[in-house]
Amino acid sequence: MPSITTPMVEVARETPAGRSLVEDTFYLTVGIEVSQSLLPTVKGVTFRPGYLAVGVKVDGSGRLYGKPQRPGTYLASVRTCSGASCHEQGVTLVVLANVPWEPRELTFPGRVGTPLDGEIGINGGPPGVVPTFTVTDHDKVPAGVSIGPDGHVGGVPTTPGISEVPVRVCVAGNCAGVVVRLIIV
Repeated sequence: MPSITTPMVEVARETPAGRSLVEDTFYLTVGIEVSQSLLPTVKGVTFRPGYLAVGVKVDGSGRLYGKPQRPGTYLASVRTCSGASCHEQGVTLVVLANVPWEPRELTFPGRVGTPLDGEIGINGGPPGVVPTFTVTDHDKVPAGVSIGPDGHVGGVPTTPGISEVPVRVCVAGNCAGVVVRLIIV
């Protein structure tokens, strides 16, 4: 029976100097409740609660909460602590005006064994903001098909039928649920 005789060496992921957060820029919408979290690059980090922008705060666990009140770009400093060591990390909150949007292309016809190549899109919304798409019930996605976070509908369907897949679409924190219909013959 084979065995490993070489001692294990722990490998740490390199992070840029001074960075204690995975992401430091957040896109929000005026009047829409914030539901995001700061993600530290190491375990055991706590945050000093405080204000980040008009109407937006951070709590000790790194959860951003509140409703942004004014559009603009806000540069804030977040204090992160690990044990007795603390340091400041800059974050940017881009608060966009609440520009209405609506989904387009929610029905995708296809054939068993033939590749699908479609895209859920949106009309409206703030310019330059990329929407995100999240399937909320993966059991409803037909075999061989996928819906990506960019709204791409692809894959090769393996069975015929009509599927209605719930998808959450978010544009700068302004989210709505839609139903994507796949008609496979």
